[in-house]
Amino acid sequence: MFLQRFLLVCALCALVGACGSEAPDRAGLKVYKVALDQTPNDLDPAHSATIYQNHLVINLYDTLYSYKYLARPYELKPRLATSMPEVSSDGLTYTIRLKKGVRFIDDEVFEGGTGREVVATDVIYSLQRHFDPKSLSSGAWFWKNRIDGLDEWASNGSDYSVPVAGLQATDSHTLVIRLVKPYPQLVHTLAQSYASVVSREAVEAYGRELSTRPVGSGPYKLLSFDSTRAVMVRNPNYRQEPIVLADEGYDEALHGGLGFEKIAGKSTPISDRVEVNFIAEDTARVTSLTKGGELHTARLPSPVYDQFLISTKPARLKANFAENFNMVAVLESGFVYHNFNLDDPDFGVVDDPVQNEKNFALRCAIIKGFDWTERNSRYYSNLGQIFPGIIPPSVPEFDKSLSNESVVLDVEGAKRLLTDAGWNADSLPKLVYGIPSSVLQTQYYEQFRGFMGNIGYPREKIELKRYATFGDIVKAWRNSELPIINKGWILDYPDAENTLQLFYGPNEAPGSNDSNYRNPEYDRLFEQASTLQPGNERTQLYQRMNRMVIDDCVSMTGLSRTTIILWDKNIVAYPDRSFVSGFYFPYVDVPVQER
Repeated sequence: MFLQRFLLVCALCALVGACGSEAPDRAGLKVYKVALDQTPNDLDPAHSATIYQNHLVINLYDTLYSYKYLARPYELKPRLATSMPEVSSDGLTYTIRLKKGVRFIDDEVFEGGTGREVVATDVIYSLQRHFDPKSLSSGAWFWKNRIDGLDEWASNGSDYSVPVAGLQATDSHTLVIRLVKPYPQLVHTLAQSYASVVSREAVEAYGRELSTRPVGSGPYKLLSFDSTRAVMVRNPNYRQEPIVLADEGYDEALHGGLGFEKIAGKSTPISDRVEVNFIAEDTARVTSLTKGGELHTARLPSPVYDQFLISTKPARLKANFAENFNMVAVLESGFVYHNFNLDDPDFGVVDDPVQNEKNFALRCAIIKGFDWTERNSRYYSNLGQIFPGIIPPSVPEFDKSLSNESVVLDVEGAKRLLTDAGWNADSLPKLVYGIPSSVLQTQYYEQFRGFMGNIGYPREKIELKRYATFGDIVKAWRNSELPIINKGWILDYPDAENTLQLFYGPNEAPGSNDSNYRNPEYDRLFEQASTLQPGNERTQLYQRMNRMVIDDCVSMTGLSRTTIILWDKNIVAYPDRSFVSGFYFPYVDVPVQER
């Protein structure tokens, strides 16, 4: 308890001190203040693999498409594109026209320091760059084996002077993408931070420094960035496009009373400055919102639900908080889970068939020993939804008929599996459990170690490895350095294909398949389903793949959390961490900062 209080005080002092030192710069400005629970370590779009990076990258750069601010379920809309794409009857050719007059921010990489116009060849370069080994991209999986000639371009040396058949600029503002097979999710991928449009000049001038020196055409540009905070300020070159609430999916039943009439007709970005503080401790964030006034928005952590809520089902604020804060409670578009790294010789797939069977039994036993009900109760106030497999309840392909056996605690069954496979306390391998350093993550580890102790796994063999930042542990996952990957996945787009690709063989680490699961039948079904439009046939394929992951004991999964977000009634906002995360920042309206 002392440690928690100490960290809370330190976090608040650091936050207040930093904010206070810049007070003169804020006077007369609209400043939106928000926090993230982890620190992004890289703002290069090619590396924007986490929700924390997405919050910043999506605002510093432009994408061809985005999501309507308020529409639920989510709906795509043009961003840098003038309209939704023209698609050929065979689903293979997409013609996309870009808005004219859009400019990159002013930067010394451009002639005279003035940002030049964004053109179709910039989009082509940005997509090619993911397939250039020098970029170390973690996002190539979006388009791998999808675009005509792009994989071959990479295999032949990634020479930017050599054209790619499936990426053509027919004029300066018209892009034609030709696919090798239908890909219904293509437009969704073009709304992701990975699809941000970069300039070749900036990439070549800054190299790895691009990770902290973004040169985009988004609504904001970066003022400062370190391990505690990022500050973005209005991009003075950004296009003026008045907000039409109906076009953003405004629904009086859902959004009435939240003040959105105040932003109708205004152009984004509305706020002059966005301050994104990186505060790992949940209680520090919500305290800063409610007591210190240094944040406008914060996620409500479950340990303080009793303090803030009259009830949890449905979630309702106590009167004293309801006077000052708006609230939204949504089941997340994603889930939390633990993957086994199947390249790890102690837990994964090996050449020796006898050892392979033992490792399979070990994984299945660990899964049986994980108590999702206790995890939900202790950390999520029983508001999370526990479900089997990797298709979460937030997508239409969710399998309601699937047995819950794989998410039900079975200590005796786990012990039997270990005994029958010849495992005992002496022979069980050391299990290194990696976490980004924080009190909460340490608590997760201790709970996991307790679960494993219940099935006979020696506590001393569950070894904690701390990483200084979330970015550091992401690197460890990409490099297959840990036997278990404990993480959450927020869907990039509202389609179960986005979670199924997490186990598609060609996406192996350093790609999104950090479990390194390789099942030829799974891959075949994934490729078959990937060309189909939404419908019953595709849903059945999705659900078959889901059962394969369960049967092969690849992952401890899963639980979708209910996220409760509070925001100051003095601001106009609809905060949402789903999909591309901070895409809502430009729409937030806040009072002018006083001295």
